[in-house]
Amino acid sequence: MRAPEFSADWYREITEFAHGTPSWVHSVAEIGTDAGLLVFAALFVAGWWRARGGDARAMGLALLAPVAVVAAYLVSEVSKSALQEERPCRAVAGAMNIVACPAPGDWSFPSNHATIAAASAAVIVVAWRAMAWLVLPLAAVMAFSRVFVGVHYPHDVAAGFVLGVVAAPLVAVVLVRLVAPLVVALRGVAAGAVLLGTGVPVETVPAPVVAGGVAHTPPAGDPGTAVTMPDVMAVPGRNPEPPRR
Repeated sequence: MRAPEFSADWYREITEFAHGTPSWVHSVAEIGTDAGLLVFAALFVAGWWRARGGDARAMGLALLAPVAVVAAYLVSEVSKSALQEERPCRAVAGAMNIVACPAPGDWSFPSNHATIAAASAAVIVVAWRAMAWLVLPLAAVMAFSRVFVGVHYPHDVAAGFVLGVVAAPLVAVVLVRLVAPLVVALRGVAAGAVLLGTGVPVETVPAPVVAGGVAHTPPAGDPGTAVTMPDVMAVPGRNPEPPRR
């Protein structure tokens, strides 16, 4: 596969700019991609712990998050092997990559790093929407860093990003239908409850109180909601006898 010319032009512009930045920026860009993956791994663990108090579907999504990322990565890796696009650090004349170019045979399209970052962010958002503000920008920066350091074309990371945000959530949402019943079953045994939690506690629904022939359901926690024998024995439509003086 031959890279499109517009992407090669963008690659030259970005890497020329990167080459002119301070050396500490180069180090941050090189280390940042792998460091970002550690952040996602920590969020997977945090998501599992959080889901211990949620329903079976929430726990299923938390457990499937890394599985979905691996599935997206495998699609990316198979695509790379089939398309065999050469790395820009070898294909572009005068390439100014700031990290070592990967070995020959380590193809460029799509970017595995971009796929993994985007897939991780996407499944975290599916399972834990409140984290979107953190994980989506982090994934975008991680993807861009692969062009910045000179080992990918812009279209490599764009394709990997799209692959990740589409494939991983799809895998998680489809498989959770199979995993959720398994979570319910495992929570019924001691070891499973330790690992998966007990889930959402069942709330006690207050018993209705009959007043004036009309049933009213008082709010939960109302001390006057207990069902007593007079309530059970009362006959609808019949007024109780007045107290004798």
